[in-house]
Amino acid sequence: MENKELKQPLVQVKNLCKYFQLNRKATLKAVDDVSFDIYKGETVSLVGESGCGKSTTGRCMIRLYDLTSGQVLYDGKDISKLNKTEQKEFCKKVQMIFQNPYSSLNPRMTVKEIVGEGLKQHGMSAKEVDEKVEQLLKTVGLNKDHMSRFPHEFSGGQRQRIGIARALSVDPEFIICDEPISALDVSIQAQVINMLKNLQETMGLTYLFIAHDLSVVKYISDRVVVMYLGTIVETAETEELYSNPTHPYTKALLSAIPEADPKKAKANERIPIKGEIPSPINPKNCCRFAERCQYATERCFNEMPQLHEIKPGHKVACHLTENM
Repeated sequence: MENKELKQPLVQVKNLCKYFQLNRKATLKAVDDVSFDIYKGETVSLVGESGCGKSTTGRCMIRLYDLTSGQVLYDGKDISKLNKTEQKEFCKKVQMIFQNPYSSLNPRMTVKEIVGEGLKQHGMSAKEVDEKVEQLLKTVGLNKDHMSRFPHEFSGGQRQRIGIARALSVDPEFIICDEPISALDVSIQAQVINMLKNLQETMGLTYLFIAHDLSVVKYISDRVVVMYLGTIVETAETEELYSNPTHPYTKALLSAIPEADPKKAKANERIPIKGEIPSPINPKNCCRFAERCQYATERCFNEMPQLHEIKPGHKVACHLTENM
């Protein structure tokens, strides 16, 4: 990959906040001051436990949610300030593969209608749509006989392939993969991941890969962003993060990856995280992980740590690493 300093990021997320006002006193801070860049042709993974704000971040980046504050720039343009023509072009360039293949496909539509819907919106004739849908199904490992069937006639893995074909239909540049394999059997997961990697190489795609399975993340990612309770706690290139995790939360996450080799499994000490994840409603202005961190000091409970660089490209939000 070229020197990133010389390139403009394809996607820039700047101080992104997404709050949900539950009532006059309660604000759920789903995403709180999140910033990261994604460069053309790379896969950036967003990881963390359920409820940390990963999917909300992805949905804000595709304008399914309006931002509370902050910016998302695509190719240097603020996506909230696009005119109608630019908005239509943005919808072509950016697509999403959803988590649940059972609820993300319209049960009343045939596969041809589901995959061809975006093509019709962008002005293709009926004959062109038929040809393109057939080609897309072939690309994702299905065939033209599947075009007239409905979603309930397919397995979970096949449904997710239909969802991927739908995302590819308008020739996007950037795809947000929102836990695309979490609802699938393990054997099918490997097939879908390998397919996504092959598509990236052949079509020059850029991915934001949202996941909580860290073994999959290691295989598919160029860089990893670790989130905890709406904030980023660590970000680095994949190899660096897995060999040198620095934030206590990242260390605990990586220690939980299952190891097939019994000797290695015995040598790997599991780092337990005490307590339950705190509520994201009206959180205190301090380290969100402090209550569960065995290394927390008084400062951690009173002051929010800032994301700072400890090595080139490796950033951590932890008071204990400020002098590293």
